[in-house]
Order: sequence, then C-alpha cells, then structure tokens
Amino acid sequence: MGSFDVLLDDERNQLDAFVKDGRSAVEATLDGLDEEQVRRRLVPSATTLLGLLKHVTWMQRVWFEECVGGTPRRELGLVQSPDESFGLTDDDTVASVRAAHQEACATASAIVAGLSLDTVVTGHRTGPRTLRWVYLQVLRELAHHCGHADILREQLLAADRVPGPDTTA
Repeated sequence: MGSFDVLLDDERNQLDAFVKDGRSAVEATLDGLDEEQVRRRLVPSATTLLGLLKHVTWMQRVWFEECVGGTPRRELGLVQSPDESFGLTDDDTVASVRAAHQEACATASAIVAGLSLDTVVTGHRTGPRTLRWVYLQVLRELAHHCGHADILREQLLAADRVPGPDTTA
C-alpha cells in the first residue's frame, strides 16, 4: 500500500496506519544515538529517550493486552503506574527496549485482528469502552510522546554538537 492509499481507505486501516507511523516515529528518535545519550536526563523528571520508548511499550501493553485482551497488568508482569514505566534498569539497552516495543506491537496487532472498531472491550479497570476508543487513546499517547521524544533528541544533538570555527570575524 502506498503512503497515499490510506487516505481513501476504511477507518480501521487508517487507524492502523497512524498507529504504525507513531510507533515508528518514537523508535526513530533513538536512531544514531549511543547508550549514554538515550539515557541522559535533560529534564527534571525521569524522562529520557529510552525511558519514553519503554513507557510507550508499557502503554500499548496496557491498552491492548490488558484492556482489549483482558489480562491484568500484574499477570502481564507490568508495573502498575505510568510513572514507573519510564524507569530503566541496567539491563535496558536500545536493542532490548526496541525489541520489547516491537514484540508489544506484534502482540497488539494479533489481539485486535478480527475485532471490529465497535467491539466493546472490558479489560480496563475503569470500565468498558470500544476498540475505536482504545485506538484513539493510543494515538493520542503516541502523538504526545513523539513530541517529547523529538524535543529530547533535538536537545541531545544540540548539546553534543561540536562547535565549528567562528566565521563571524
């Protein structure tokens, strides 16, 4: 499917395409950066580029595996709160967090395969909602965190840029 084919496609394919683009955009913010850079804290919170991807992975598992799939986050081995999901361990690397994200994306796709957007899902602790609502929530969160990641990447690249020769003299 070409990039413009989705413009005239059905709603489900459009939502899938936007989710896929958001997932790729968050991952791409890590491209070309080393392990120190992706862990560097540039804001007062615990937010880092690698932590953002870890959080986005957690978020998708909550919405698709817990809310749609019906498996409680404790059984999934997930931390309980969004704030905890940014936390990095010594074992977290770009490769491992990226692999976990890609696995969560594949699992999410498998869970929603065959479900209509009007399917009412009941796995979320605050009550039922439609699969369409879940897609919109995931898109909102992906857009939100893509913006954070873009800004953090820009800050990292600017901080690590070696100044060139002064040509104003």
